Amino acid sequence: MANPVDPRVHGAAVPRQKIFLSTAAALSAFVLAGCGAGGGGATADAAEDSLTVLVEAGGKAELTGIAEKFTEETGTEVTFVELPYEGLYNRLNTEFSSGSTSFDVAALDAIWLPTFADAVTPLDDMFTEEVKADLFPALVEEAQIDGEFVGMPVWTNSEILFYRTDLFEDPAEKADFKAEYGYDLAPPTTWEQYQDVAQFFTRDTDGDGETDLYGTDVKGAVETEWLATVSQAGAEHMVLNPEGEVTVNDADHLAALDFYVGLNNELEAAPPGAAQIDWAGAQNLFYQGETAMMRFWAHAYPQTPEDSPIAGDIGAAPMIGGPGGVAGVPGPWYLSIPESTEKQDKAAEFLQFAYDNNALGIESSLGLAARVSAFEQYEGEPGYEHFDALVETLSAENTKPRPATEDWQEIVDSVLVPMLQKALEPGADNQQLLDEAKQQIEAITQ
Repeated sequence: MANPVDPRVHGAAVPRQKIFLSTAAALSAFVLAGCGAGGGGATADAAEDSLTVLVEAGGKAELTGIAEKFTEETGTEVTFVELPYEGLYNRLNTEFSSGSTSFDVAALDAIWLPTFADAVTPLDDMFTEEVKADLFPALVEEAQIDGEFVGMPVWTNSEILFYRTDLFEDPAEKADFKAEYGYDLAPPTTWEQYQDVAQFFTRDTDGDGETDLYGTDVKGAVETEWLATVSQAGAEHMVLNPEGEVTVNDADHLAALDFYVGLNNELEAAPPGAAQIDWAGAQNLFYQGETAMMRFWAHAYPQTPEDSPIAGDIGAAPMIGGPGGVAGVPGPWYLSIPESTEKQDKAAEFLQFAYDNNALGIESSLGLAARVSAFEQYEGEPGYEHFDALVETLSAENTKPRPATEDWQEIVDSVLVPMLQKALEPGADNQQLLDEAKQQIEAITQ
């Protein structure tokens, strides 16, 4: 069965949340390769009525409609320079370090903002109270580095809950679940309900003595989903606090880790091999009908393969909540202006235009935006049923951005993912693993 989005193509060194976003968008880049807004190689000495926008390959898809409308209304030509994820980071790093850039606007992954904040123009004037009120709170928080706004969010994402409606709406399943657990079968909203539903649907469906349907997956090869449970646990800070103190071994992080790996270790409600399951693996399990639920990025909702045995039987609900309530981890990209470009006013005009016309991104293949009102415009429209779940998740009080630190990717790759994988081993001591993680993170950040 074809997997519509394979995050593995970018390699293990790329930030895992962005791997999925990047790969999903790569499909749209192919479709739009012939559009007039494409191109590359433009330099800063281009005509005054032009802008060069540096983007990750999939970012062009989200910005093409905006750029075309901007050209139509202002006469300013927009040229996209497209690079793969790692190539984009390297290009940004090289040019920002040199103090001379060949682009006027850049699309930045959220986790890059702390690294490049000193090289981009502050955007404080753009973030009026009206603008901030129409952006998800976590995005407003993440856009600020050392008290200055350094990027305007252009699109965002979050994990939500996908579930099989053929199972959840089956009268026999509903009756059996209520008889066993004492409440109605429905998309779970709490950790306890998620555990119940996951355990209920884990079974041998063909009578051969082997479990062939699992309630959920557990992803050991990516960190973002566990981080969401940290916020669900009620943690005020994720891994690090604003002062740089490491909080990864506190009670909330422990509760999150116990819940997260417990779905596999104690309940055995996830398929074998959880330590190596990543986004692509989880997606394949769900689309093949081997799991009843999947916590996954919202944009995948309309991308179910036509040959999937559960095509047409997928529902969407907000991300689950723990003691601290519903929470996800936002996956936004931002537009920033290099301080070195001579086209400051024109670049600022483009960023404002991108904000004003943010809903055009929903018409792209990735189908995402950053403004609350942009998503709300599609409320009730067929094919956009997942937007309610996405908006509720992104609006939740405990949905928080990842820590603003230049060391974040090293922390993820060197500490968090290995720690999760060790926690999925039989007999793991989760508190000890978190204590060790704290020491390792302190060695990186100090």
